[in-house]
Amino acid sequence: MFIAVTYIDKPNHLETRLANRDAHLAYVAETGKVKMAGPLLADDSETMCGSLIILEVDDLARAKAWTENDPYVKANLFERIEIRPWKWLVGKPD
Repeated sequence: MFIAVTYIDKPNHLETRLANRDAHLAYVAETGKVKMAGPLLADDSETMCGSLIILEVDDLARAKAWTENDPYVKANLFERIEIRPWKWLVGKPD
């Protein structure tokens, strides 16, 4: 199943994001559960202020476990986290 994870950074936490970015990207690569992902951007269209991640996992519990082990989460970067089942409808590769 696919799960959409939306992370919203705490205000003024760009340095926390940057300090943990390499560990986060390594975690994404090593777990092999991320189908697509990228940072959310502030109104200036440049400053990172959150993330959108699409996971492919067996169930919602595994998505929550994946999120809990994300280095960004461990660094206390986020003001809010939403984890929801997601249906991939448009743009899905064959």
